[in-house]
Amino acid sequence: MLFRVPMHIIPTGARRPLSAGSRVGLGAALVLLALVSAVEIADGSSPNYVGLVAAAPFLAAAFATWRVVLSAGVLATLVGVTFALTGQMVSLATAVNVVGIALATGLAAAVAVIRERQAEQIAELSRLASVAQQAVLRPIGPQVGTISVAGRYISATAAADIGGDLYEALDTPYGVRMIIGDVRGKGLDAVRLASIVLGSYRHVAYERADLRAIVADLDRAVARSVGDEDFVTAALVEERGGTLTIVNCGHPAPLLLRRGQVIPLEPPAPAPPLGFMPVVRPRVERLEPGDRLLLFTDGLGEARRDGAFFPTADRAWRLLGHGTVGDGLASLESALIEWVYGRLDDDIALVLMEYTGSGAVPATSVPSWEVGAAEG
Repeated sequence: MLFRVPMHIIPTGARRPLSAGSRVGLGAALVLLALVSAVEIADGSSPNYVGLVAAAPFLAAAFATWRVVLSAGVLATLVGVTFALTGQMVSLATAVNVVGIALATGLAAAVAVIRERQAEQIAELSRLASVAQQAVLRPIGPQVGTISVAGRYISATAAADIGGDLYEALDTPYGVRMIIGDVRGKGLDAVRLASIVLGSYRHVAYERADLRAIVADLDRAVARSVGDEDFVTAALVEERGGTLTIVNCGHPAPLLLRRGQVIPLEPPAPAPPLGFMPVVRPRVERLEPGDRLLLFTDGLGEARRDGAFFPTADRAWRLLGHGTVGDGLASLESALIEWVYGRLDDDIALVLMEYTGSGAVPATSVPSWEVGAAEG
């Protein structure tokens, strides 16, 4: 006669479906038990191989929770006892094997508990890093001054560490200013350094008329906060009265999208990253209404599949040149994720701006280095 237990009296945890890892671990243990049982049955009445089932709980412990490991171990112990009792006589070796299976079950369960705790700690650290990163990276757009702008952060796979990519866009007395950067390294230290750079930038961007002075301030902030081998690549952009000025500190060159063309805005001379006392030379461009500018971190340039890098420059206009700037970044992200089969090795920060050509020209519309050049 079968008795049906009402579902409402079954503990919630008992009805919870097994995770993928637990299913794999339990499946591996069951396969081993089945193989050993088949060998024992084929070998005859003497239990010569029963000790091998002690490996079953350890197989489960590599993937499954301790409860699943314990279940696999109990089943392995029952298998051992069954073969021991069905033999012609219970020898000392057989009894030792059965005791060994029970001990292996307890040890494997302890291993699973330790592994679960370590995984929980790692997950908690990743969660804290994500929260810290979200606190550091404020949402930008859709409008900063007279510029349409959107920012997007694309996280890598769950197994990857949190990166130190950063961006910001501010409407200052000197025009709209933006920064994008990438901290060397991963984890909470990278997030901490990114917060230092952004905190300094959010202050000095309103105070310094010259982007080169901002670079010097940020370089000192980085140098005070890191070791000799740590650094931050960065690109700083200023739109002032239709004039675009870019200074680059070891960062990938922004891409200018204009009338179907994609133009990399390489710096006039290379400069090292922040932390290495960069001496930058500005690149100045006159913007046209409808121009768009893509700022990105090196995770975009390094994204690849089967050894082929994502063709950013070839696809930029088709993906980014239409719709709103937010729509453009969404299209780029979709194409990128499809290209790498859903797996990125590094986080990516993206900023896309569009110059509409509207708005009044600020009183301080001429960059300080252009004034000096004119006077010279």
